[in-house]
Amino acid sequence: MTATYTFDVFSSLDGYAAAGGDWTGYWGKQGPELLDHRLALYREEQRMVFGATTYRAFAQMLAESTEDSDARDPWVTRMRNLPATVVSTTLEGPLDWPDATVVSGDAVDVVARLKKESDVPLRSHGSLSMNRALMAAGLVDRVQVTLFPVITGRTGLDPVFRGADDFDLELLESRTLDGHIQELVYRPTLH
Repeated sequence: MTATYTFDVFSSLDGYAAAGGDWTGYWGKQGPELLDHRLALYREEQRMVFGATTYRAFAQMLAESTEDSDARDPWVTRMRNLPATVVSTTLEGPLDWPDATVVSGDAVDVVARLKKESDVPLRSHGSLSMNRALMAAGLVDRVQVTLFPVITGRTGLDPVFRGADDFDLELLESRTLDGHIQELVYRPTLH
């Protein structure tokens, strides 16, 4: 049986995964519904898959955070405590992550193997360039975009799909959280 792989990403309306300037985490738009829903998603047994850049960003963000910061929201704590595979040719273990393993090699090969071997679903939050390559290789089963009601034209960082191939998307699920945040789950097919 092949494990399902979900590319889970936050995005502004104009397609950025983050923003500089005076934007805060979640672009300041989070509410209790979003946070409860995220925790429910991460309560399920699954294996996280990160690229080295995203792992480093999460590890730094958590190391620099305080107990009451967004970085310590319950769903983030739960994500950090799930088993994780970090795909990297530059990192070496052990990592500052409770149950993380570094696997060296090409992400396409690593994830193809994980999909065959894993007894639980696979999920990646962020890791944009890695997930674009996995989509091109047909390894992403679900693209879960949490769309925040902001446009970050001047301050947007990390365009989610910059350089991606063309895909047709089949909408599998949609929901509105806190009255203004959209979560859209698609099945991607190379166009």
